[in-house]
Amino acid sequence: MTQSNIIVALDYPDANSALAMAEQLDPARCKLKVGKELFTRSGPEIVKNLQQEGFDIFLDLKYHDIPNTVGKACAAAADLGVWMMNVHTLGGPAMMSAAREAIGSHHDAPLLIGVTLLTSMDQQTFEAIGLQGTIPETVLRLAVMAADNGLDGVVCSAHETAMLKAELGSQFQLVTPGIRPSGSTKGDQHRIMTPAQAIKAGSHYLVIGRPITSAADPIQKLTEIENELR
Repeated sequence: MTQSNIIVALDYPDANSALAMAEQLDPARCKLKVGKELFTRSGPEIVKNLQQEGFDIFLDLKYHDIPNTVGKACAAAADLGVWMMNVHTLGGPAMMSAAREAIGSHHDAPLLIGVTLLTSMDQQTFEAIGLQGTIPETVLRLAVMAADNGLDGVVCSAHETAMLKAELGSQFQLVTPGIRPSGSTKGDQHRIMTPAQAIKAGSHYLVIGRPITSAADPIQKLTEIENELR
């Protein structure tokens, strides 16, 4: 398993495009994220094909359903041999506990991560869906709930990592999307940071998509990010 803390998001509509990008990357220098669109179109086979190329896979499907359904889905994902998977913390304690029980806690079980609030969410959206308080307060409450119910960490904004690390300790894994290297466009993200800022704030893993996958030379862009982190 690679020790890299960079996860490249393969947000592609088909397996051929995802595999073509994977061929330009190095499994010793990054992990890969398979999300909803790619998995829905290409199924478990894309996960297996990427694993055969040597990559650790983060299966980003954000399971959110009744506890029994989520537990069975997580067991199925674990059977694929993925390195990391996630559920949505808004599903509540019983759902998160069912997920933990379904995949077990042995050393080769996938990392089980909880999504708190999406990094695309701003305060206006937060209030529009009826949530009260502030985004950081809600993220902290959901992260504590995740830890209490056996999850290994959470997906969060890099703006919240220092707060979560102080509350939950350095072993609680913090996975941060919304990472934009210096000079990159913001896209549809709101709560963003550069890779160096995110690591300094306490992120364990950085999810980076378009800045790498849209680059003329993806491996060169990955090298630039690695150099920034050094």
